[in-house]
Amino acid sequence: MYEMNKTNIHGHNEIGDNMYIDMILKTFFLYFFIMFMYRIMGKKEVGELGLIDLIVSVLIAELAAISIEETNRSILMSVVPIIVLVFCEVTLSFISMKSEKLRNFFDGKPSVIIKKGKINFSLMTKIRYTLDDLISQLRQQGIKSIEEVDYAILENSGDLSIFQNTKEYPMPIILDGVIDETVIQEIGKDRAWILRLLKQENLPLEDVFYAFYTQKKTFIIKKSDLL
Repeated sequence: MYEMNKTNIHGHNEIGDNMYIDMILKTFFLYFFIMFMYRIMGKKEVGELGLIDLIVSVLIAELAAISIEETNRSILMSVVPIIVLVFCEVTLSFISMKSEKLRNFFDGKPSVIIKKGKINFSLMTKIRYTLDDLISQLRQQGIKSIEEVDYAILENSGDLSIFQNTKEYPMPIILDGVIDETVIQEIGKDRAWILRLLKQENLPLEDVFYAFYTQKKTFIIKKSDLL
């Protein structure tokens, strides 16, 4: 009887030891595997994660945790879904680069909170951005009063870009071959005006990487100018 109990205890200890060894090995493997997957997804800071990136990150963390906790579960049950998630993220990121509508749908557009010293309260209400949020972010950048700000733009990442003592803020009118109709209207121009300008430069719209308007001048960066 004593020998039987001793054998059972020894067997349980051996199973427990194997379980911990398996858990440690899985943790090491998943650590380097997930690091490799994030390298494939590209370099982004946590604050710059878009909607898709955030969803993928949460799901990867959950899949990794399940695989580590359930020692009797094959690690492939987590590895395969992670690979599929990363493939979907990379594919959607590539498509978003080519499609402005899809990019705006997933990542949103920057919001001009303060324009020429005036606060856009209607926009703040629409995006659920409070006056307390605005004042807090101004304080973080050393701004004591809203009157000191000419332009404030809430970026997709949640950061607030502030421009002080700016006679005229550079307005992006073309981004990756797409005309921003809203900005064109704000500067008192129309689509025909920008197309005439491009025709004078003998430059097709699709060849423009970035163009902005400031101090009554238009500056154009062609795709051929990029490295």
